[in-house]
Amino acid sequence: MFKFSSPAHVLPLIGVALAGASAMLPAAANAAGGAYYRAEPASPAPKGKFVARGIVWSCTGTDCVGARGTSRPLMMCSGLAKEAGEVKSFTADGKALEAEDLARCNGAA
Repeated sequence: MFKFSSPAHVLPLIGVALAGASAMLPAAANAAGGAYYRAEPASPAPKGKFVARGIVWSCTGTDCVGARGTSRPLMMCSGLAKEAGEVKSFTADGKALEAEDLARCNGAA
């Protein structure tokens, strides 16, 4: 059993714990919000839910959303295009893919 002679020894441990917890807040907030990626396929997706590039995509008509994955947005878009067909728009964390990247994304469809 550890016995601290002064509370000052505990302060660095508390600081490390708080730093670790605050580093996880963005991930927790994103998980709570659910959608990191948003996409609009050119036509309704053939399935309402499917897995592409390791994440579950949920589509309603021509509106698809997915939680954050580990690949670059272009790769995530390409994975979606393979499953859902041509993608008209794709955003990751609110930032839209540029026209050139969107064309590359659709090359996978």
